[in-house]
Amino acid sequence: MCLSTAGLAAVLFVALAALSVSCGADADAPPSRTGASASAQPSDQRSASPGGESSATGAATDGAAVAPEEVRNAFAGLQATLNDSCTPGECAYFLGRVDKELARLDRAMKADPKGPGHFPEPIALIAKLDAELGDDRTFENLKKHEKSLIGTRDKINVWMQGHPDDYR
Repeated sequence: MCLSTAGLAAVLFVALAALSVSCGADADAPPSRTGASASAQPSDQRSASPGGESSATGAATDGAAVAPEEVRNAFAGLQATLNDSCTPGECAYFLGRVDKELARLDRAMKADPKGPGHFPEPIALIAKLDAELGDDRTFENLKKHEKSLIGTRDKINVWMQGHPDDYR
C-alpha cells in the first residue's frame, strides 16, 4: 500500500513535532554530575541556593511553604550516600554530594510545617559541621573534614531512624 505524498508529509510532520517537543522538555534541566573526576571541585552548594533561599542553612525567604514530603525526599537523598565512599576518581563527587544532601535536608527541616524545633539534633549537627567547614566547599577542605562530614551524615541517619514518622 502506497501513501500519498501529502499523507507521508503529514506523518513526517507529526513525528518531527513530537520529537522536538520531547527534546525541548529537558532544555532547562541541569546537567548531570555523573562522571565527575577526582580533580573536580564540588561547587559551593550552600551559597548557590535556589528558590529564594538566603543560604543553604537559612529558611526560605520567598515565603513558600515546603511540602510535608520534602524532609522525606531530602532524607532519602542523604541515605542514598550511605553505601558510597571516597574512592579514587569519585571522592570529590562523593564528598560534594554528602555536603549537598546535608544542606538540602537542613533546608527542608527548617522549612517543614512542624517547625525547625521538631528536628533539633540534626539541625544542630549540621550547624556544627558548617562551622567547621566555614565558607570553603572545595574538595580539599571537604577532604580535610571528611571524618566530620561522614560522621554528621551517619549521626543524622541514626537520629532519623529513631523518628520514622518524620520521613515515612
